[in-house]
Amino acid sequence: MTETVRIVEVGPRDGLQNETAPLPVEARVELIRRLAGTGLECIEAGSFVSPKKVPQMADTGAVLKALMPDKTRRFPVLVPNLRGLEDALAAGAQEIAVFLAASDAFSQHNINCDMAESLKRTEPVMREAEAAGVKVRGYLSCVLGCPYQGEVPASAVRRMAGALHEMGCYEVSLGDTIGVGTPGKAKAMFEAVAAEVPMAQLAAHFHDTCGQALANLYAVWQSGIRVMDASVGGLGGCPYAPGASGNVATEDVLYMLDGLGVAPPVDLKKLVETSWWICKRLGREPRSHVAAAKPPADLRRLERGISAD
Repeated sequence: MTETVRIVEVGPRDGLQNETAPLPVEARVELIRRLAGTGLECIEAGSFVSPKKVPQMADTGAVLKALMPDKTRRFPVLVPNLRGLEDALAAGAQEIAVFLAASDAFSQHNINCDMAESLKRTEPVMREAEAAGVKVRGYLSCVLGCPYQGEVPASAVRRMAGALHEMGCYEVSLGDTIGVGTPGKAKAMFEAVAAEVPMAQLAAHFHDTCGQALANLYAVWQSGIRVMDASVGGLGGCPYAPGASGNVATEDVLYMLDGLGVAPPVDLKKLVETSWWICKRLGREPRSHVAAAKPPADLRRLERGISAD
């Protein structure tokens, strides 16, 4: 029996944080509840970063608390430091994510330190999370290219992913942040990293800037990847590639996986409906081929927040 692929829905965090218009807590909670209603089991709820730097993620604590009655889903949140972890724990977080880069240049621009120092800063967060009984997922950005240094050696990705794994991250998500990867390069990079971190503990996080995200996902699936990050409606953008699309759309990933016979039990119709609903709230159409090809029958009802069912 072929192994089902697990989808990690990152739209409410990685997607919305790159959208221009911040959404109120109620709309973000509604989005996550709709996504949960499709059958998605792991949905990022937000991040505990400074609201001055990322206003789209303000009041993530309130979002998380509103979701807590649901014990059937996982709602991880991103934390940048110990202060973020403290706030996440106070809001009832059961799972967090830490974010590092495989590029010294990107790390310096993003958090004013190199890769080695970023690992040192992450260690106390890992220790405190472990003491609190909270699971930690690791994100590693710029694995197939950096907006500042260009090419990123697979050896740097392997070294950083290995360090996160050794620190205790149960899974490391490798991200093509600027969406410049191609299938051959993506496959080679994942296979190189798998020499350090078991393939079963790696995830793929591809952006679709150059239209290669689905092809890249297919390539790494052939190599053994069984966890894929995606964002409903292709929410998000890429601040390092102006005008470029952001995350690969969850609907498109699900459609591909269904064709391969390895899709998780997620309702594509409800997912497309949710995609149109949230994108209408944001004042645009979904960046998803499947959503464009299969729009709900009555978009006016969706605009009013009423299910088309």
